[in-house]
Amino acid sequence: MADRPSPFRARAAAARRRLAAAVRRLVAAVRRRAPGPTSRLAAAVHRLEPRSVRTRTTIAACLGVAAVLLVASAAVVLLLRANLVRSVEAGAREQALAVAGTAADGHLPGQLPLGHGTDFIQVTDADGKVVAASQNLAGHPALTTGDEDRDSFDLGVLGDEHHQRVATVTADTPNGPVTIRVGASLHTADTAEDLTTAGLAALSALLVATVGAVTWRATGRALRPVEAIRSEVAGIGDRGLDRRVPEPGSDDEIARLAHTMNAMLDRLEAAGVRQRRFIADASHELRSPLAVLRTQLEVAHTHPDPAVRAEMVAGALQDTDRLQSLAADLLLLARLDAAGHDGPRETLDLAELARTATAGRPRVALHARDGALVLGNRLWLGRLLTNLLDNAQRHARTGTTVRVATDPADGSVLLDVGNDGPPIAPADREKVFERFTRLDDARSRDDGGTGLGLSIARDIAALHGGTLTLVDGPGTTFRTTLPGAGTRPE
Repeated sequence: MADRPSPFRARAAAARRRLAAAVRRLVAAVRRRAPGPTSRLAAAVHRLEPRSVRTRTTIAACLGVAAVLLVASAAVVLLLRANLVRSVEAGAREQALAVAGTAADGHLPGQLPLGHGTDFIQVTDADGKVVAASQNLAGHPALTTGDEDRDSFDLGVLGDEHHQRVATVTADTPNGPVTIRVGASLHTADTAEDLTTAGLAALSALLVATVGAVTWRATGRALRPVEAIRSEVAGIGDRGLDRRVPEPGSDDEIARLAHTMNAMLDRLEAAGVRQRRFIADASHELRSPLAVLRTQLEVAHTHPDPAVRAEMVAGALQDTDRLQSLAADLLLLARLDAAGHDGPRETLDLAELARTATAGRPRVALHARDGALVLGNRLWLGRLLTNLLDNAQRHARTGTTVRVATDPADGSVLLDVGNDGPPIAPADREKVFERFTRLDDARSRDDGGTGLGLSIARDIAALHGGTLTLVDGPGTTFRTTLPGAGTRPE
C-alpha cells in the first residue's frame, strides 16, 4: 500500500503553487507596463519635438521651401536631360540617314567618317557581316545587343565607358539590305546634368538657409510682443490688477490680443473693486445691527425690570429679522452675480404677477392689462416687483401706483412702479441703484430697508435682458423694460 502524503507536504506544495502563480502575475504586469519599442520611439520623438513656436515655424518654412525646390529642381533636371538626349538622338539619326542615303546609292565606303558628337558607325548586312564602319571599329566584329536594352551595345572595344544613344536605320542597297547603327555620346548631356544638379543643389541650400534666417528673425519680431504680454501677465497678481499689458502700435492679431487682454484686466479690476467694496459695505451693514443686538441683549440680561427686559428682547428680535433679511439679500446677490445662473424660465403674464404682488398691500393702485407676456423666472420677477413695491411704499406720502403695459413699437413689456413721495435729484438717479446706498432723506434704519433692494431689482432685470431706470415725472417712478415673450433677450 503506497504511503499517503503528509499534511505538511500538501500545504507546502499548495504554497509553492500560489507563489508561482503570484510570480507569473507579477511578470505579466511588468510586461504590460514595460514600454515597448514603439512607445520608446514615440517618447524619443516627443522629446526631440521642438517646443518653441519660433523653432517650429522656422522648420516648417524651411521644409516647405525645400520640398518646393526639390520638386522644381527635379523637374528642371528632367526637362534638361530630355532635351539634351533628344538633341543627341536627333543628331545620331540624321547621320544614320545620311549613311543610309550613301549606301542606297551604292557608294558606301569601307571606312566611314565620324561626325561631331558621334562615337561610332557600323553597317552590317543581312547575315550580320560588317560591310562598313568608322575608324575606331575597323576590323571589329558586329556589335552585339544586350539582353535588357536593344539600344545597349558592348562597346568595350572602344576602350571608353560612357552613356550612348544608338540610332538604327535599315536601307536597301544594290547588294541587299543593310543595317546602319550610329552611336552618339551622352557625355555632354551627363556633364550638363551634373553641373545643373550641383548648381541647383547649392542654390536650393542657399535659398533654404535664407528662408530659415528670414523666418527666424521675422517670427522673433512677431512674437516679441507676445512674450512681453506673457511676462506682464505673469507678473500680475491679485494685488496688481491695475497693471496693463503693452499694446503694439500695429493693427494686427497681436494688437487685438493685447487690447482684449487689457479689456479683460479692466473687467477683473472692476470686479475686484466691486467685491472689496461689497465686502466693506456688508461688514459695515452687519456691524451696526450686531452691535445694537449685543447691547440690547446685555441690557436685557442685567436689567432687573421685566418690562424693560421684554422691550429689549422685542428690539433684539427686530434686529434679528433685519439681519436675516440682510443675509437673504446678500445670498441673492451672490446668486445673481454667478454667471449664467438665471434659474428655470417660462412664459409669464406680468400683469398677473403684479396682481399677486399687490394683493393685500394698502394704498396701491394697479393698472394692468392681461397679455403682457415675458419669458423669465417667476420667483425672481416676483422678487423684482416686491422690491420695487417695498421701496415705493417706504417713501410714498399717500399711495403707490403700478402700471403694466406693452410697448406697441417693439413688443417689450413696461412695468412702472411709482409713488407721490419726494423726487430723487438727477445727480442721485444712478446712485440709488448702488448697493447699500441710502440718500440723505432715507437714512433711517427704522424703515426696514437694507440698501440692496433696488440693486437686486436692477440685476434681475438685467438677467432677463431688460433695464431698470428712473423716469421723469411727479414723485418717483421706476420703469422696468423687459423683452416680450416673442423676442429673445440680448
